Amino acid sequence: MADGGAIRDVDVTGTIRLGQFLKLAGLVEHGADAKDVVASGEVTVNGRAEMRRGRQLVDQDVVAYAGERARVVAPG
Repeated sequence: MADGGAIRDVDVTGTIRLGQFLKLAGLVEHGADAKDVVASGEVTVNGRAEMRRGRQLVDQDVVAYAGERARVVAPG
């Protein structure tokens, strides 16, 4: 997982779960990929390993996978 470097902001309207966000942010290509990488413990949320694909994300959460990081940004 990336410890430094750029964080890409991803606008999210409403609520979103980790598996959905991984796909929306382009960190994985398919929903099935999200399921696998989360289950394997390769994804972090705010620097901590997260193994719940259904975890609800909130504004400013930072998700990291495969050396890339993306931040949840709620408009407004």
